[in-house]
Amino acid sequence: MSDESGSFDYDVIVIGSGPGGYVCAIRAAQLGLKTACVESRETLGGTCLNVGCIPSKALLQASEKFEEANHALSNFGVEVGRVKLNLPTMLSHKDKVVEANVKGVEFLFKKNKIDWLKGHGSLQGGGRVEVKGQKAAKTYSAKQIVIASGSTHVDLPGLTVDEKQIVSSTGALDLPKVPKHLVVVGGGYIGLEMGSVWLRLGAKVTVVEFLDRIVPTMDGEIGKQFQRILGKQGMAFKLGTKVTGAKTGKQGVSLTVEPAKGGDAEEIKADVVLVAIGRKPFTEGLGLEAAGVETDERGRIVTDSHFKTSAEGVYAIGDAIVGPMLAHKAEEEGVAVAESLAGLPGHVNYETVPGIVYTWPEVASVGPTEEELKAKDVDYRVGKFPFTANGRARAAGSTDGFVKIIADRRSDRILAAHIIGPEAGTLIHEVVVAMEFGGSAEDLARSFHGHPTLNEAVKEAALAVDGRPIHI
Repeated sequence: MSDESGSFDYDVIVIGSGPGGYVCAIRAAQLGLKTACVESRETLGGTCLNVGCIPSKALLQASEKFEEANHALSNFGVEVGRVKLNLPTMLSHKDKVVEANVKGVEFLFKKNKIDWLKGHGSLQGGGRVEVKGQKAAKTYSAKQIVIASGSTHVDLPGLTVDEKQIVSSTGALDLPKVPKHLVVVGGGYIGLEMGSVWLRLGAKVTVVEFLDRIVPTMDGEIGKQFQRILGKQGMAFKLGTKVTGAKTGKQGVSLTVEPAKGGDAEEIKADVVLVAIGRKPFTEGLGLEAAGVETDERGRIVTDSHFKTSAEGVYAIGDAIVGPMLAHKAEEEGVAVAESLAGLPGHVNYETVPGIVYTWPEVASVGPTEEELKAKDVDYRVGKFPFTANGRARAAGSTDGFVKIIADRRSDRILAAHIIGPEAGTLIHEVVVAMEFGGSAEDLARSFHGHPTLNEAVKEAALAVDGRPIHI
């Protein structure tokens, strides 16, 4: 605690050790600030590393390999015989990946001399944070406090999550056996990713979505193609449908659904139901109100452009504030706030935040959708190129999808890019870099792209903006 001379235990205390929090703590320590990070879990890394981004990608990768061995390798002349699923080993692989990542963060804390304050942190006002551990509570003081508390899943009325029959994304990572029928409530990133995992492993998967399309925040053309491809893989969809109730029993779950716009109800039987309708800021028990930290109508912490809250010396980043709930967004905000606390000009360019769905094929986007540009009367041009015309995609047997680049008609500055296809999450980043430098479609079109690579599809889409693609 601070003494009468006004000294503090730390320059910065970060509450939460997810991608936003741990990155913020590391950057602050790099800049010479005495830093501590409060985390109540037994391991560092927050939701993302423990029960979110990292374990889900481990299962996606593993299930892709199972699917490939089952259905695709023979196309390349690789005969593997009968393929058998060993689910315990697959889940163990996931756990080992998580363990390596969280231990990596712990190593980085030690390397950068960051103190891990183990327990639940809450604001006490006046630069003080109380940390309640398993045995006792202790109060620490800091010149500046950064809230990086992350988010949690949104519950749906009538569906009580028990993490056995009705699960959140956390429970969907540890199902003890492949369900015969998995119903996913929500057609967004998380639901489609986890649905894809269990679909590949043998489950029947039905996605129930309230709106009339999946991935509603993404470009409409991409969404239609995405649904078509997932449908070919065997995923079923009930769009424009709402869930009104659920009953659990020994035989599974009986869901009651009806058209979102009104109509007759029907029953869907499932072994497991995954509720993936979104996430909300996790601010429970942080003492926000008592400390004078303002929140909005959705429970998000209100900040200014420099991440300052309404309480003196308190900042907030990541899923706890407005903006897309993405790990990389939180990371950049963590770096920006740490640098600003050290007297540097911290900044985040929200125009270049990419969004990625890690299904197969992947879906990635940066910038506004075509629908959003039309609504704003922006004069633009579009260039598209299909992976069916890309040599590397043909060689890999992954020709579904296309690259779509949107540029301003007058200046040719790249406004957005939307990709569905192999390695879309990797390909999108050359467009992100181009946009960060204010690049044009012509800049991309004139840049060398090695042959044969998937990236050539990005170059061709850039050429197509000017109506001169070479290979189609």
